[in-house]
Amino acid sequence: MLKKTNRISLVDQVVSQMENLIENGHWSIGDKVPPEMELMEEFGVSRNTLREAIHALVHAGLLETKQGSGTIVCSSSSLEAAMHRYIEKSDLLETLEVRLALEKEAAQLAAKRRSKEDINKLHASIKQCQDAAERGAMEDFIKADITFHKNMVRAANNKLLQDLYEHMTDPLYSSIRDIMLMDNQFDYNKEIHSELLDAIRHQDIDGATKYVDAYINEFKKRL
Repeated sequence: MLKKTNRISLVDQVVSQMENLIENGHWSIGDKVPPEMELMEEFGVSRNTLREAIHALVHAGLLETKQGSGTIVCSSSSLEAAMHRYIEKSDLLETLEVRLALEKEAAQLAAKRRSKEDINKLHASIKQCQDAAERGAMEDFIKADITFHKNMVRAANNKLLQDLYEHMTDPLYSSIRDIMLMDNQFDYNKEIHSELLDAIRHQDIDGATKYVDAYINEFKKRL
């Protein structure tokens, strides 16, 4: 027997629908959500129900209400918003420890599961790192390095692991940049992960995980 929908569950339904619109890219970060009247008609709810749903999403970090600008999308998922809140409170060492945990597992799984296409993408990222190193272009090097790591995580073929890592991109960028700025004699070539690529290519699971262990622990020593 169907139960009468109560007001609380109706709010949750609107929250869920709005989350889906954000996560599916219908509303992108920086977009202003439609006006209240339009959303009320779209979801078939009252103004109070809609406002409670928006308040919940603001609290979760997906939306932000700006005076004079309306309600803006500020995060692509609840997970991303939560990750950013926690990472902002963490120091660089804690971020590196989380990187170590995620990247070791990713390296191990990538060595098991990588495809030819994965190897090609990893190789392209290494070439971008080498090009940036030759030019001494720090920002380009960091972007190419992060692309390599993200391609490695994708090669692991674990959607949850990929989502977790994807939402660490901004703090990951900051952590690498901070370490490079601390080191006046930063050796770009030493940080190009050719050996890791070789281990993944040859499905050397032990070699891949040991490599990640070594370079993250080297970063930790510099702190």
